[in-house]
Amino acid sequence: MKNIEMKLEGTILTMKIDISKDFGPSKSGKSITIASTEGNIAVPGAEEVKVGLNVYKSKK
Repeated sequence: MKNIEMKLEGTILTMKIDISKDFGPSKSGKSITIASTEGNIAVPGAEEVKVGLNVYKSKK
């Protein structure tokens, strides 16, 4: 994972992302990656639940 913290409290999943970070261009080159799970991953404490997330901004 890049720039994502996940926390499970009971049935509430909280994700923390610093939107000031920049990991360079996406694979397509059309946007700038801010955070990514880099595929589908299990939620800590609830491995049967999966999450896949990409956070990005437009390339200017």
